[in-house]
Amino acid sequence: MAEDRAPASAIIPSIGHAERERLLVLARAAVERATRSEPWPDWSAETGALRQPAAAFVTLRAGHQLRGCIGCVEPRHWSLAETVVRMATAASQEDPRFSRVREEELRGLTVEISVLGPLVPVERLEQVRVGRDGLVVEDRGHRGLLLPQVATEWQWDLETFVSQACRKAGLPPDAWRTGARLYRFEALVFGEGDAGNQ
Repeated sequence: MAEDRAPASAIIPSIGHAERERLLVLARAAVERATRSEPWPDWSAETGALRQPAAAFVTLRAGHQLRGCIGCVEPRHWSLAETVVRMATAASQEDPRFSRVREEELRGLTVEISVLGPLVPVERLEQVRVGRDGLVVEDRGHRGLLLPQVATEWQWDLETFVSQACRKAGLPPDAWRTGARLYRFEALVFGEGDAGNQ
C-alpha cells in the first residue's frame, strides 16, 4: 500500500498524451467490435506504460447520461491496454444496469477511462478529498466503488459521497460509522476530446 502522503505521481502510472489517446482508440474499437460480435482489437504491440499491469474503469456516456461503466479495482495479470479493452467491452455489453450497446448508438457515445492508483485504507474521514479521491466501501461481503469524478459531477460534500458509496455497496448509508471499511484511491481520468488536457 502507498503511504497516505504519497503524491499522485507516485501512485498512478505515468501516462503521456499519446498513450492516453491510444487507450481511447483501443477502448472505442473494443466497443465498436463488441456491438458487431467481432474479436477484440489487438493490444499485443503496445509498449511502455500500456504494457504494465494497472487497474482501470471504462465509462460510456450517451450525451450526459451514463450508458455503462465497468472496471477492475486492483491490477490483474493483464497489461493496462488489455485491461482497457476488456473493460470497454464489458461496459458496452455486460453492465447489468443497462441493455447492450447497439451499433446504431455508437456515434452518440463518448468514452472515458479512469486509471486507478492503489487502494489506501481510510483511518479518518478527513483523509478523503472530494474531487481527488475515489472510494471503496467493504462490509459483510458487500463492496461498492465510486470514481472520483462522481462526487464532483453530483456536487456532493464528503459525508454525502461516503454515504452514497455505502449505498452503492448495498449497505445502509451510515455503514461507514458502524464498522464498514473505507479505502480511497486516486485516478487519472481522461476522455475522448480531452486526453491532452489532463
